[in-house]
Amino acid sequence: MGNKVMTTVIGSYPVEIDNNELIRKYHDQKPFSWDNYIKSAVRDMVNAGIQIISDGQTRDPFLNIFYRKLEGCRIRQRPEVVDKIRFKEPITLEDQKYVKEIIPKNVKLIGLIAGPYTLSMSCSDLFYKDEKELAYDFAYALKQEANVLDKNVDMIGIDEPYFSVSMPDYAKELIQIIVKDISCPIRLHACGDVSSIIPQLLDLPVDILSHEFKATPKLFDAFKEYNINKKICLGSVRSDKTQVEPVDEITKHITKGADIFGDEISQIAPDCGLRLLSRDVAYQKLENLVKAGEKIYGR
Repeated sequence: MGNKVMTTVIGSYPVEIDNNELIRKYHDQKPFSWDNYIKSAVRDMVNAGIQIISDGQTRDPFLNIFYRKLEGCRIRQRPEVVDKIRFKEPITLEDQKYVKEIIPKNVKLIGLIAGPYTLSMSCSDLFYKDEKELAYDFAYALKQEANVLDKNVDMIGIDEPYFSVSMPDYAKELIQIIVKDISCPIRLHACGDVSSIIPQLLDLPVDILSHEFKATPKLFDAFKEYNINKKICLGSVRSDKTQVEPVDEITKHITKGADIFGDEISQIAPDCGLRLLSRDVAYQKLENLVKAGEKIYGR
């Protein structure tokens, strides 16, 4: 992708599901298709001018998409691990293939993987009783998902929000397991305040680091202290606020990031997924992000 700065998303997008259709299909024992919902999310991203889109993570809260498909997991009141974690079948492949069919050729697709550490820390472990062993088995299973995605997407994103809470000393090994022999670029997203773990993040075997620079502006000063050896995905609009940032505000934020990171900025994005916002607000945020990017970097 060279040095061009591209607009992208972190992952999720608001979904307006017809619950009556869902219930009707269930009672009629007919399959429920998510295609229209995926198409709706993808169309909004494309129409807003986003250059690297996702599938919108429409089917479920992001982690549950993976818990439901990995052997050894089940979902009760919360996800539970009841047996050894194994990869059974591709988790998001069909959605990625569908997206590739409906997007313009100049739009790129990022395939997303829930981070193994975040998965291990977000469930009830009724089997392993060993946090590290559980995380490693999640990583080995997700490696197979990465192998599948590598042939079908333009980039892979690993989402590890739990790193900002507690980044284990084996974090690098977990990521190494997933990315080994993967040919497409890898982006690691960790939301929250990551100022205390910047050296460990810079040591990860990924191409791009993605963080919440808009919600956590002190990250600018924190990153100033280090030699940046990764490309940066600059979080530039908040995903936790309904207020739509004006284009000029976003432009100033991106300019501040450029003063610090220079040519290392390769992507500008929302801080995190937009799923909890209304569709109208999410779309306006993406549209203004694109306009701000065009003012600074051109089309």
